[in-house]
Amino acid sequence: MIQKHFTDNTNERSVASRLRKQRFQLFVDMLNKSPCPASVLDIGGTQKYWEVASAGLSLMNYLQITLLNIQPQFVSLPNFTSVVGDARAMPQFANNQFNMVFSNSTIEHVGDFDSQMRMAKEVMRVGKRYYIQTPNRYFPIEPHFVFPFFQFLPVSIRVWLVRTFKLGWFPKIQEQQKAFSEVTGIRLISRHEIKMLFPNAIIFDEKYLGLTKSFVAYTPD
Repeated sequence: MIQKHFTDNTNERSVASRLRKQRFQLFVDMLNKSPCPASVLDIGGTQKYWEVASAGLSLMNYLQITLLNIQPQFVSLPNFTSVVGDARAMPQFANNQFNMVFSNSTIEHVGDFDSQMRMAKEVMRVGKRYYIQTPNRYFPIEPHFVFPFFQFLPVSIRVWLVRTFKLGWFPKIQEQQKAFSEVTGIRLISRHEIKMLFPNAIIFDEKYLGLTKSFVAYTPD
């Protein structure tokens, strides 16, 4: 599983933050149908994300949130737990253990399509319901490097760009192999593929300037 190296964007005035808050309401609506306290598995998440995303909401009072990452995460609140693991294989969790599995911009980091399929199957196994967000491969601005059509450029050009410029959430990367790992470690997903990964899901298209910026695959009622 690939580690997400960029920092969560917590600038509340940014486009990304505004869109995040809008789609988070969909998650809140789903939680309203869950028992209290609700158990949530957040794959690839942080406590800081929840503190920002749930600003003004009373979510923290009735959620028990388990953060699954390949490295330990800082937690300071009693209802947060950090677990080290791999989203593609989660034998430490039982079938339907969580009321909800939540993941924001993580599935594109776990490897090739087979790896993404393995994560999707685990999500559907351990959660009674799920909410999985991922950027749209065909949105013209690549969301991690914030560069037009970056995802469609030859790998050699992408490596040269990240070694030459500071792009998006990434500092300029001088080492050739590290630059290669960063640009090849993200596999964006199309709408057709998100339907293949979660065949029974409802797919929400998040729009920006009339274009689909990202998808949310979530459990139908």
